[in-house]
Amino acid sequence: MTNNTGWIQIFDPAPKAGLRLVCCPHAGASAGTYRRLSAALPGDVEALSVQYPGRRGRSGERGIDDIGALADRIGAELLGFDDLPLAVLGHSMGSVVAFEVTRRLEAAGRAPVRLFVSGRRSPSAGLGLNIPRGDDEVLDELRELGGIPARLLDRPKYRESILTVIRNDYRANSRYTARPDTTVTCPVTFLFADADPYLDPAAALGWKGHTTGEFRLTSFPGGHFFLDQQLAAVVATITADLGVGSTGRADGDRA
Repeated sequence: MTNNTGWIQIFDPAPKAGLRLVCCPHAGASAGTYRRLSAALPGDVEALSVQYPGRRGRSGERGIDDIGALADRIGAELLGFDDLPLAVLGHSMGSVVAFEVTRRLEAAGRAPVRLFVSGRRSPSAGLGLNIPRGDDEVLDELRELGGIPARLLDRPKYRESILTVIRNDYRANSRYTARPDTTVTCPVTFLFADADPYLDPAAALGWKGHTTGEFRLTSFPGGHFFLDQQLAAVVATITADLGVGSTGRADGDRA
């Protein structure tokens, strides 16, 4: 299911849900990166997976290379889902998108109940030295991290299409830095992968300064793309922090 503008995709409708989890993808990714997470959530949580412009179904649209402008559009779309409380999740670049979306929802009087982030330094820390220079470095990074199957990167047509999207997203991610005093009021959970090459626990703890609410850091084994590898443990953490059921929905619960 997709909303009329294509921004929000619902892979597993949950008619009995009491809460929705907004999922913001990492650089180069589409809403589909959250399919497995969506299916694993309990029936009382419905995942809203964000589809940025330029991805599948929106490939004819120009990408947005500014995190603030991207968050403006997502925040406006989410106001159409105001019948249930929202939580927000983002990975890597999606973490700062999720942070800015949360700020906009709070400004609109629709404060999320919690923000989940992973795989990126804090909003005020920027990317540091982790910025690939040129297409070859980008491709080397993608192969090393394993976020995209190498066999796909070896196909010229696919490689160019993904590079177009990633160039846009890397511009957005590398340009974004928030002021140190920029905060959200909702609680924040950082999902930390112990072998993530992009950050250590001290860098992850930098997020603590960007909320006036509770902050929690939960560790998992794995590298940068640990969410699917540690899916059961990630879902258990999300559901515990949201105070909802921890059993994934059965096939009969899917519309």
